[in-house]
Amino acid sequence: MKVLVTYKVPQECVKIFKNASIEAVIKPNISPADLKKEISEYAGIILRSETKITAEILGNAGNLKVICRAGVGVDNIDVVAASKKGIVVMNAPGGNIVSTAEHTLTMLLALSRNIAPAYISLKAGKWDRKRFIGTQIAGKTLGIIGLGRVGRQVAKRASALEMKVIGYDPFISPDASSQLHVHVVGNLDALLTQSDYVTVHVPLNNETKNLIAKRAFDLMKDGVRIVNCARGGIISEEALYNAIVDGKVAGAALDVFEIEPPVDNKLLGLEQVLATPHLGASTEEAQLAVTMEAAQLTIDALTGKGIHNAVNMPVIHPEEFQRLRPFTVLAEKMGSVLVQLSHGGLRSIDVAYCGDVSNEKETVWLLTNSLLVGLLRPALDEGVNLVSIPIIVAERGIKVNETITSCPSNFTNLVYARIHTDDGERSVAGTVFDMREARIVEINGYSVEAIPDGHMLILFGKDRPGLIGHVGKILGDQNINIARMTFGRKETGGNAIIVLNVDQSLSQDTLDAIRRIENIESVHLIRPL
Repeated sequence: MKVLVTYKVPQECVKIFKNASIEAVIKPNISPADLKKEISEYAGIILRSETKITAEILGNAGNLKVICRAGVGVDNIDVVAASKKGIVVMNAPGGNIVSTAEHTLTMLLALSRNIAPAYISLKAGKWDRKRFIGTQIAGKTLGIIGLGRVGRQVAKRASALEMKVIGYDPFISPDASSQLHVHVVGNLDALLTQSDYVTVHVPLNNETKNLIAKRAFDLMKDGVRIVNCARGGIISEEALYNAIVDGKVAGAALDVFEIEPPVDNKLLGLEQVLATPHLGASTEEAQLAVTMEAAQLTIDALTGKGIHNAVNMPVIHPEEFQRLRPFTVLAEKMGSVLVQLSHGGLRSIDVAYCGDVSNEKETVWLLTNSLLVGLLRPALDEGVNLVSIPIIVAERGIKVNETITSCPSNFTNLVYARIHTDDGERSVAGTVFDMREARIVEINGYSVEAIPDGHMLILFGKDRPGLIGHVGKILGDQNINIARMTFGRKETGGNAIIVLNVDQSLSQDTLDAIRRIENIESVHLIRPL
């Protein structure tokens, strides 16, 4: 059995393959043409971002069983094409956690003691000690946004430096947070108002883009310091620049940028900004750890010891998986809708099934995990997928309750999910018509028939004449087209729900205008996965 490795690896990696009776063939920077020609020889491939695995190349992969990315992303692999051929695609996201956490603390310390500008001044022949008086971090409050694996490592190290560590993560249960030695606050605003330092450790997506912008800076203490070693775009660079110039922010340490490499970025012209070129995972140890992790994952998969960190789902027979595909898509979208309807820390999830989708244990497992992926992926930075999600949920102390029940007479199949948060309960039910058309048929107890596709605008309010017309006028004035609409109420003149599919996202000003409509109680923009 042979495994192809498409980049230079240390001898330790080659040795563990040899010990497993697998031949590791090292071909750094193999060309696409050669890869297509040779791929049939291998049972596994380990690669990094430089190697592209396309559907065309996979067309020759008659013996390939495993593809493993030594790192987090798999955008250089055609996962769909691999799944169709029954090839497991995995990644190795854990090897660089410590290095990223260490870099975060390094940046925080360097920022506090003005290391970079003092060094530049000294190299220029100056001896200006008074100008570079620093700040002691012991006793200061560090606010960590995102308590995933990196955030937890940062907390551990900051505590050892005698900092007071607080954290915000809506997907940490109270039981789990008590074990982190971090004081978990109930909302982001509370963290921002208390922190002397703020560091972010969340993924970049629709929910976290510009998470820290003008409003957030206005809430912070005067003289706060900011650290970002996660992803560019989580912190608005324009708002950060203005906050530094205005004196609100004393300094910022940035390892990542909205555009990389940064071009004409005015933040780099400020003395208060310490910057590095995306070096969070760039240590010899991290690179070795990622490679060794990828090697062990591949060996385990090929020798029957288990599949870990898979980003596709090879457990169910391919034909059964394709049959259930509409339901997995529905469940994932239901999870996404639920999380975007909710506020507060997540405590537990109830999932109920009826009809054919509840007949097999594997089916229930697949759909529950799909729902959990949709629920947690927007907020977490730790490779959320169908295989990893049970572990993530268990680590965070989130309780998942599954039941099988009888279907209402008007449905052949139904998936129902309810989440319990610090802010109350939210529920969604969905079905698939003719095994291809996904529909959400209930939201928070209101009967609807909504297509979970694209941008959805969900409004709760009172059933009053002209309500829909007011909403339509605001959207029309902004040249926003309504693709579909569904309306639900529990009684005439009582509480009601309006669900609109719109052709584009809505600005904050447009959402605020809708909120100001009389009899509108809450407005939720549901962004696509």
